[in-house]
Amino acid sequence: MSTTTATAPQTHDLQVRTDPSGKPLAIRHDGQIWIVDPDTDSQHWYGRDAWWDTHRTAAVGSGDLVSIEYWQVQVIRPGTHSALRTATLRRSPLATEWFLESISAAETTEDE
Repeated sequence: MSTTTATAPQTHDLQVRTDPSGKPLAIRHDGQIWIVDPDTDSQHWYGRDAWWDTHRTAAVGSGDLVSIEYWQVQVIRPGTHSALRTATLRRSPLATEWFLESISAAETTEDE
């Protein structure tokens, strides 16, 4: 089986279901539901927005406008024998929607 990383389009049609702490449990992308594998470790980190390129202005006290939240999770389609794929999710500061930064592509099996 070969695995490569494919950059996904950063669309607004991504839905992410999280637990109360904010950890992703499942994603819906491109009409398919992917479950986060509970037996693998998810990676969580924050990056910084290039605020100097965005020319955004904000009032004092607006909150954190530069910390971009990232999650890297292992996902699988339920009810199939598909291979685990790695999805990297991104959420911009103060945003409610998620973007799919990338998802690995895997060899297709007869159940996919």
